[in-house]
Amino acid sequence: MAGRLEGKVAMVSGAARGQGRSHAVRLAQEGADIIAFDVCRQLDTVPYPMATPEDLAETVKLVEKLGRGIVAGEADVRDSAAVQALVDGGVREFGRLDVVCANAGIAGIVENTWSITEDEWEELIAVNLTGVWKTVKAAVPTMIQAGNGGSILITSSTFGLKGMSRMAHYASAKHGLVGLMRTLATELAPHFIRVNSVHPTGVNTPMIVNEFVAQVLSDADGSFSLQNALPVEMVEPVDVSNAIAWLASDEARYVTGVSLPVDAGFLQR
Repeated sequence: MAGRLEGKVAMVSGAARGQGRSHAVRLAQEGADIIAFDVCRQLDTVPYPMATPEDLAETVKLVEKLGRGIVAGEADVRDSAAVQALVDGGVREFGRLDVVCANAGIAGIVENTWSITEDEWEELIAVNLTGVWKTVKAAVPTMIQAGNGGSILITSSTFGLKGMSRMAHYASAKHGLVGLMRTLATELAPHFIRVNSVHPTGVNTPMIVNEFVAQVLSDADGSFSLQNALPVEMVEPVDVSNAIAWLASDEARYVTGVSLPVDAGFLQR
């Protein structure tokens, strides 16, 4: 039985581990060939260990094990030329681009909004908001020219639907993605390119499960938590990936301009 994305090509940013790796593997399971990239180095203001080249190599192995093709490379979403090179190389290899998963992002937890340093603010906004715009900017002209329609999926957060203490820079970027998504959905509808955002709560990935976040949670006075509405501590990456796979497929061919929460726990509080 053919997968829901058989014959299509999907690009995933932040694909070395966590949600990005899960999305790449899940879309490959549905028959897509993959263009994958990640920065694969430590950024200056990020307080937890980031993905490595070895992580990205593991993603490549997992996709290839499924019998799908993959073009992968190290690229920073803030670097327009590097992202464009990945898009162009992937299209040369596979002949098309149908799905964009703008997933790459970083997180930061601070004492309060006014204690955020300029470097912390600017780096997070550059990666989480501007980097998504640069990813989409690199991909859209090729998708329009091909005339095949397609799906753009932007990873926001439930912090993109509600504010949260100690994460003003993160929440600001994730709220900004909703505006970007809604605008793109309107602009790209005539080309049958759908644009949606997904809004996960706490997900069991290295961005959340690390010593830095564990210490923050341990020291929290109730102003910060990872509680979900459903009776689970965290959702798994594949739970988000299943939503991504559906939104990328023709089953969701008329779904556009939607902000989809994956567990709305933060919205309940």
